[in-house]
Amino acid sequence: MTRTATAPPLVLTIAGSDSGGGAGIQADLKTMLALGVHGMSVIAAVTAQNSVGVQGYWELPPEAVRAQLDSVLSDIGVHAIKTGMLASTALVEIVAEALAASEAPAVVDPVGVSKHGDSLLAPEAVDAVRSALLPAATVVTPNLYEVEQLTGVKVVDESGLREAAEAVKALGPAWVLIKGGHLPGEPADLLFDGEREHRFTAPRHDNRHTHGTGCTLASAIASYLALGDDVPAAVAKAKEYVTGAIAAGFPLGAGIGPVDHAWRHRD
Repeated sequence: MTRTATAPPLVLTIAGSDSGGGAGIQADLKTMLALGVHGMSVIAAVTAQNSVGVQGYWELPPEAVRAQLDSVLSDIGVHAIKTGMLASTALVEIVAEALAASEAPAVVDPVGVSKHGDSLLAPEAVDAVRSALLPAATVVTPNLYEVEQLTGVKVVDESGLREAAEAVKALGPAWVLIKGGHLPGEPADLLFDGEREHRFTAPRHDNRHTHGTGCTLASAIASYLALGDDVPAAVAKAKEYVTGAIAAGFPLGAGIGPVDHAWRHRD
């Protein structure tokens, strides 16, 4: 007897390629596979990257990014979209246009720098992220550096998370998830929709191998949205997945290793 297979939920990542495999498109697709959705990709930039840093990056031509978007969206469709490294004003604007035209929820990770402090967004593109990309987002997931880059608000302790969330929310996304993992003490993130706030805490694991954390979290949120969860539930499940991946992060090369996207399967 022949069994007819049914496609799982469809999630598209629009981001940069990480040659070291720990972050970017590679982390996104690993996360999506681990969580049971079908991952697809639009590559916006290519990085030469390893465990010690980013040695270079090259953005793709706008027409190449637009063609990839058209190919996936016109034929296959999506249940959720995640964006990461977009590099330039032109690419930010193309992607923002696609998000605005799509009915699928969009998780925007406003990538500004790498884990090693290397810039991954042209300074002049920050305005396009503010004015075009964030208003098209269902959820935006900035870390504290990105909050400051986008709004000028500097967070020094957990009490500042609400001010940061309000400042980012004013730029237009439906929900804001402020990631407070760089603060001292127990990591705390704040999810805010302009009225309601949800706080998420997690144990801090003594593990320096955390490359790809932000990409993985945003991809996990998008995956759970595609699976039918609402935003607070999707964030809660994504946080649980990422926390386990951080705990299982492993050494790679001479620098910072990646989180383990397959930790549940290894368990």
